[in-house]
Amino acid sequence: MKEHRLRKAWPLALALMIQLSSLSQVGWVQGTVGSSDGSPLPGATVIPLEQVVAGRVTDAEGRYLIEVDASILQTIRFGFVGYRNEERSITLTAGDTLFLPILLTAGIALAASEVFADGARTSPVQRIDPKIASRIPSPRGTIEDLLIQAPVNFNSELSSGYNVRGGSFDENLVYVNDIEVYRPFLVRAGQQEGLSFPNPDMVESISFSAGGFEAKFGDKLSSVLDIHYRTPTENKTRLTASMLGAQVQQDAVSKQGPAGHRRFTLNSGFRFRDNSYVLGSLDEGGEYQPRYLDLQTFATYDPDGYGPWEVEFLGMYGQNDYQFIPTTRQTDVGSINEALRLTIYFDGQEVTSFRTGFGALAINHVTENTKWRWIASAFSTSESESYDILGAYFLDELERDLGSDALGEAMNNKGVGAFLNHARNQLDATVISTALKGSTFHTPSQSFWEWGTKFQTEHITDALSEWSLIDSAGYISPHPQDSIGYIGNGPEQVIELNDIIRAQNEVNSGRLQAYLQSTWNWENERGDLWKLNLGARAHHWSYSNQVVGGPRGHLSFAPVSKSSDQSTVWNLSAGNYWQQPFYREMRQLDGRINPDIRAQRARHAVLGMDRVFQMYGRPFKLVSELYYKDLDFLIPYEIENVRQRYYAKNNSSGYATGIDFMLNGEFIDGVQSWLRLSALKTAEDLDDDAYWQYYNDEGAAIIPGFTLNNEPADSSLIEPGWIPRQTDQRFNMSLLFQDEMPGNEAYKVLVSLYFGTGLPFGPPSFERYKDVLRTPTYRRVDIGFSRELFYNREATGTAKDRNGFVSIEVFNILGIRNTINHTWIEDVNGRQYAISNYLTNRRVNLKLSLSF
Repeated sequence: MKEHRLRKAWPLALALMIQLSSLSQVGWVQGTVGSSDGSPLPGATVIPLEQVVAGRVTDAEGRYLIEVDASILQTIRFGFVGYRNEERSITLTAGDTLFLPILLTAGIALAASEVFADGARTSPVQRIDPKIASRIPSPRGTIEDLLIQAPVNFNSELSSGYNVRGGSFDENLVYVNDIEVYRPFLVRAGQQEGLSFPNPDMVESISFSAGGFEAKFGDKLSSVLDIHYRTPTENKTRLTASMLGAQVQQDAVSKQGPAGHRRFTLNSGFRFRDNSYVLGSLDEGGEYQPRYLDLQTFATYDPDGYGPWEVEFLGMYGQNDYQFIPTTRQTDVGSINEALRLTIYFDGQEVTSFRTGFGALAINHVTENTKWRWIASAFSTSESESYDILGAYFLDELERDLGSDALGEAMNNKGVGAFLNHARNQLDATVISTALKGSTFHTPSQSFWEWGTKFQTEHITDALSEWSLIDSAGYISPHPQDSIGYIGNGPEQVIELNDIIRAQNEVNSGRLQAYLQSTWNWENERGDLWKLNLGARAHHWSYSNQVVGGPRGHLSFAPVSKSSDQSTVWNLSAGNYWQQPFYREMRQLDGRINPDIRAQRARHAVLGMDRVFQMYGRPFKLVSELYYKDLDFLIPYEIENVRQRYYAKNNSSGYATGIDFMLNGEFIDGVQSWLRLSALKTAEDLDDDAYWQYYNDEGAAIIPGFTLNNEPADSSLIEPGWIPRQTDQRFNMSLLFQDEMPGNEAYKVLVSLYFGTGLPFGPPSFERYKDVLRTPTYRRVDIGFSRELFYNREATGTAKDRNGFVSIEVFNILGIRNTINHTWIEDVNGRQYAISNYLTNRRVNLKLSLSF
């Protein structure tokens, strides 16, 4: 929206610039940059080659305005990723203004200096192109699919949740049009989650920071995803349909007013998704009925043409319904040393319902050097979860003899049993906020100042009732005392339930936040460019009456490049990042609220290098970042599928350190691709996790279910020390690769690849020091083959504003069964077996997209 707001001050700014230019030896060039079919190219670069000034980037309507030295021959280069660059040579007299429209032709990509001349290299924010969102083959179908280009870790293709540099999803900020958005509170599995808030078809720009972000962003420990919806410039409709659902997106604009301005714009989208086809590949067979839909609209109104005022409205309604009636499950796990088969027969059903409403009103005021923005928003969610699942299971050992005719068949039974899981949960939440933010350019100091304040109220009611009952071979676990041998009244026969969560919670609180930051740019005598950003923010939460905050800063250094084909920018970021608790962090394992909960803290230090270079005659960009995060006052948690259950105590400290490498460019001539490699280590040390280890008279540690002699003879106090955090994924690699058929560019292929080493897990005893086992490696490859429907429009006479494609997508083409979590089975001896819960198998999807 920044580009859209700037256009309101365009005539005034232009008039002032012309007056100033008449007093100096400069002139002005203005115009538009568009494609050969006449459509504007927002974000195109405009670079004067004969003078050392920063390039310009076109606004949302493809317009630009740039100052050039007068009385000498000037060459200006225009470019956009995937288009041939154009150069124009001009000579202006002092005070002249030249209107210069440019049309670019698709084909050869730009030189490296042009592709990345948009300013993102000198800030701790990565810009992500949203245009290929609809092309990425993924069962998610959400905007988070694009984050495979960034240092982001995914653990499930069914969930939009992601981890960044050792943090959980609850440590990530997500903004849409400067407003923080949330995901459902009660979701415990990816198949329940449905659609995330941002609609990919409505998005204009995406910015992402994995750490060291500026003070103007909020108070979370890990990352920021900043999304802005598109302000339409023409009437346009987009339709997409696949075997997983359909979506419709409409751009609408009012009639042109003075100077071609449109006072009213509307960007609306409707999405419907049904993942039953994909969920049918899970091990748990049954009837899946997931239904997800949402309706969003973003409207802008400029009451006085090119005047300083603009009004925005963003509204959303979402409905996620999930019903599952399980029947059977059969899962084989193990290796040649021990192979097991778990067979479960189910009865019962699970019903989950999420209803979400959101509305926001914003008023913008833009003058020559100052911008103001006031935002009022309201978010409401009503979530219910109920299930009664009865399961009878058989755990069998499989034949492992390679010469046996019964190889892979059940050889002997290791245990039978049953379980009953029950829940009746209802949560209602309302979040209302108002914010005022502004920015101004201070001419005497040549600094850009930004400030803001926000007040937010929260009202949450939560009714929890969960329990489980385990019967192993007709033997209730934990087992009540026997009454055999007693005459008359024996011991009380009490059946103990497992994992009981019962609570009635109500939380009312308010938050007050404020920030101030400034940015300076300068050039030294050698021509090196420097940029410094300093800021601070504060956050008060009425529930704990705690005030937190601190400084944040970023320094960028761009030395003079000896070659026009390559350049390097060095970046250093650091700061204090506090995260005041939200409702999930406050709720203990038994469902009750901890009234003494406090904020968590992270100190970030990030050193980065951004290098643009030529390889094989094509442009590439390599970003490397080395980081360290010092963590304190942490709230430990357990992960069950995608559900986080917090201990609700600030009893841990930790760290996260690692390095990220991100390479993007033309792996194939004329087509962009992205590769990311990451190494990470994160651990924590709980203050109160010491435990007693008991030994028998043989000196062996007593392990129930494994040792025969369980009579304690000695003991020792064990301090676990550092243990891996739940997100400690040591190595990750992701690849988003595009290609075209030589000689027939209408046929395209896109490959999405992800590799991640195992995550820590442990038995469901809620003892963090036991979470030192590792899940198997996560490996997944999705591929999409597409054909452009209106590729050669001039030759076929097709209307220029029509676009579309048809594609065949293959999810998990290698058929690798990835593990999301484990089902723990206990026999009568107390021995527990971890049985993997696998994610989706291979599926083929057909997709059609039309735009006109």
